[in-house]
Amino acid sequence: MPRVHQRLPSQAWLPLASPQEPDEILRDFLSSHPAHSFCATFSGGAALACLGPQAPHPSLLCQRFFCSFDEVYCIFVGSISNLSSLVREYGLCGRISNEALLVIEAYRTLRDRGPYPADKVVEDLAGSFAFVVYDNMTGAVFAALSGDGGVPLYWALLRMAPW
Repeated sequence: MPRVHQRLPSQAWLPLASPQEPDEILRDFLSSHPAHSFCATFSGGAALACLGPQAPHPSLLCQRFFCSFDEVYCIFVGSISNLSSLVREYGLCGRISNEALLVIEAYRTLRDRGPYPADKVVEDLAGSFAFVVYDNMTGAVFAALSGDGGVPLYWALLRMAPW
């Protein structure tokens, strides 16, 4: 099936570039930030990519975590200021050591004990953060950022060819 391209009238003189395939977008992202990025790929063609803490952009100078538990993966940037109280409140003492693991536990609660609205979980989190959770068993994606907008979040859902 041919792809349909449309140009804005003000851009009619520009040469038309073909849209990139998802794996090309990922390769371009990684090659644009070779010293500051990482990527995790999964069966079925899913991938998570992020800039590392040494990235030059000043607003990105915050802690970053990449964690997994039971086939659920999380990239977390920023901090949750009420982490210890949430760990105590949810009875997770001794099991949770960082924000990404708390977010994974919150996601698993949503998934396994629903119906539990996602906005309820996120509204309990205080701080400045952004995260993306990928469930490798279900293919589900759960992403959120704090209300202060202090940590930017750029994301896309792309259908990729399996690696």
